Amino acid sequence: MSGFKKFVGKAAAMDRANVDTDQIIPKQFLKRIEKTGFGKFAFFDWRYNKDGGPNPDFELNYPENQGASILIANKNFGCGSSREHAPWALDDYGFKVVIAPSFADIFYQNCLKNGMLPIQLETDKVEYLLKAAKNQPYNLEVDLEEETIADDSGFKASFAIHPYWKKMLVNGWDEIEITLQYDQSIEAYEKHKAEVSVL
Repeated sequence: MSGFKKFVGKAAAMDRANVDTDQIIPKQFLKRIEKTGFGKFAFFDWRYNKDGGPNPDFELNYPENQGASILIANKNFGCGSSREHAPWALDDYGFKVVIAPSFADIFYQNCLKNGMLPIQLETDKVEYLLKAAKNQPYNLEVDLEEETIADDSGFKASFAIHPYWKKMLVNGWDEIEITLQYDQSIEAYEKHKAEVSVL
């Protein structure tokens, strides 16, 4: 995964509460075994009409929202089943940051484990961002080291993130890469255990 200390991107508003993981990536697409390729199925039931064409009334299909890499949503984003495919789909779609007043706990953890930054802000601040993002182009700067988010109009807010996950995201590490950093210690332990079992 690629890490980041600062991230600047276009923000798109999805002013919907209780967006569940089955809307983010419907269950019929969970048969895939890869982590990639889910972006085209993200928000499938909202994004496409029954004839397969794009739904012009869906927020992310608006021409001005194309190329967005920051998603601003409403409360309880990522609720429902605990499918890890949801952050895979959002990431493959192009989102690197998701902002909301609240997240489902498992979805929040799955985002962090897959290199995506979920930012929880107070409701009034999210309401400001939802309104501001309807006037495109609208860019936000996320400073992960300083734990702040800002726009060009004077808005600035702080967010909290656990130091462990902050370090992971800044360095672009996943949990396997963390384990591999202890490769020599693991090998030494296994060698010692093998020697002891022979005695």
